[in-house]
Amino acid sequence: MKILVLNSGSSSLKYQLIDMQNEQVIAKGNFERIAQDNSFLTHKVGEEKHVIECPVKNHEEAIKVVLEQLTNKEYGVIHDLGEIDAVGHRVVHGGEHFTHSTLVDDNVIEEIKKAAVLAPLHNHAAVLGIEACQKLMKGVPMVTVFDTAFHQTMPKKAYIYPLPYEYYEKYAVRRYGAHGTSHRFVSERAIELLGGEKDLKIITCHLGQGASLAAIKDGKCLDTSMGLTPLGGIPMGTRCGDLDPAIVKYLMENVHVSIDEIDTILNKKSGALGISGISPDFRDIQEAADNGNERAKLALDNYNYLVAQFIAKYTVTLQGLDAIVFTAGVGENQFKTRKGICDNLAYMGVKIDEEKNNIRAKEVEISTKDSKIRVFVIPTNEELVIARDTMNLVK
Repeated sequence: MKILVLNSGSSSLKYQLIDMQNEQVIAKGNFERIAQDNSFLTHKVGEEKHVIECPVKNHEEAIKVVLEQLTNKEYGVIHDLGEIDAVGHRVVHGGEHFTHSTLVDDNVIEEIKKAAVLAPLHNHAAVLGIEACQKLMKGVPMVTVFDTAFHQTMPKKAYIYPLPYEYYEKYAVRRYGAHGTSHRFVSERAIELLGGEKDLKIITCHLGQGASLAAIKDGKCLDTSMGLTPLGGIPMGTRCGDLDPAIVKYLMENVHVSIDEIDTILNKKSGALGISGISPDFRDIQEAADNGNERAKLALDNYNYLVAQFIAKYTVTLQGLDAIVFTAGVGENQFKTRKGICDNLAYMGVKIDEEKNNIRAKEVEISTKDSKIRVFVIPTNEELVIARDTMNLVK
């Protein structure tokens, strides 16, 4: 069975074609700047890379170009579209309605549209991708996999906000979380590495440009750091994470900025970029810190401190801790960040083997033999989660 996995952004389209017989990616790519004059597609087959400059007006035209590359006579990986057995779509927000992945029908599309108020750019883009595939690939079954679904096992005491209760009842204001497919993938793999025992207590750290933590017991999420939107939780590349909400009013009155400008500041000018003044990229910040830049060092120290705080907080949620897992761009590649976080947890008996930790994007246990809590680096694979769910539902 061959599954096409699509991740539709507001102006982009990422994809992978996966052969589920051996779970191997046979082609993948990214269509960027959709609906702009300079749109282009980067299509990869093995080590080959093909860049196609192609102006497209919308997602339907972009998907049509992608399908043409998959069947291209020179470097195509399938003879015709009939070889694609199903399509799996990543959807960022499922609200409270979706607790699992589901087959696409008209009702599912309508519910995704309703949840778009909680993730307008992402959900509208997902609907565009689904509807485009329905036109171009008639009769091919499709599945939606939701970033929020994994977190729907949180107890109400964890996801409710201490606000007037009517805001939850009328407007669905609550904690939803994100990166659910990633947290699910790496936690399942960690459980395997830990011998598959029940009731294992694991904290997964998805640390990238967007970042979140999840407290997981017996394979189920009990709490997660992102909130109603992806702005909450730990600081990120450009996002502030949790802060005193009165700061918003204070800045509006004293800096004289509008609510829209505040939204831009908190989402795009804060986090590690805001403190360092250098870059949202942790590689650039680490290089500057290594060269003596004090603000860069402060940005990293603040990040490591707050991530460690969340890990410590979630030991209350889990009533203990068996393992910590690092994943995503920063978590998989920035070994100094991993060490900085774990150094803050030394009081809990966390010990890191610095030689084992000096790796990038490889699955490895980086804790010492006498560490009271085991620590792993596990590269995430959200596309494979989507493909597996799609195959299982279609079958």
